[in-house]
Amino acid sequence: MAPLLQSSRIQLRAVEPEDLDLMYLIENDTLLWTCGGTTVPFSRYTLRQFILQTSNDIHQDKQLRLAIETMEGITVGFVDLQNYDAFQNRAEVGIVLMADAQGKGYAQEALCLLADYARLQLQMKLLYAYVSVENTSAISLFQNSGYQRSGLLPLWIRNHDAIVFTKVL
Repeated sequence: MAPLLQSSRIQLRAVEPEDLDLMYLIENDTLLWTCGGTTVPFSRYTLRQFILQTSNDIHQDKQLRLAIETMEGITVGFVDLQNYDAFQNRAEVGIVLMADAQGKGYAQEALCLLADYARLQLQMKLLYAYVSVENTSAISLFQNSGYQRSGLLPLWIRNHDAIVFTKVL
């Protein structure tokens, strides 16, 4: 049996201090701000504190960020479980890859590994994601990763409608 957070091409691992530069690039990419709730740049200090202070315990932090790393040791992005609700056994999913890593299947593999981990290790029952109707690549990613379109929220993400995707584990 393969390790829980690893496929033949990638692994999901805890964020390390060495990931600071990549996290800084991603969090401060203003083109990505439309996908989430960020409206201001993050300092290296703030991101360093996040990395150092996170316990990597989703029950304590109510979130979990994992680095997506190729088997060659190249970190290509991050995948998150956030808004964790232990009572309801669910969490919101977020994922981001560097532009040069997109289109190679890493995101779909990461979502598959994350779902297995959430189901087997964390006993979660549901994962969900909000995706802007403008983000056609993310829509395809979630559809191809076994998520079901469960609803439409008007003006949910930066004045755009958002599709709610859910995956029952």
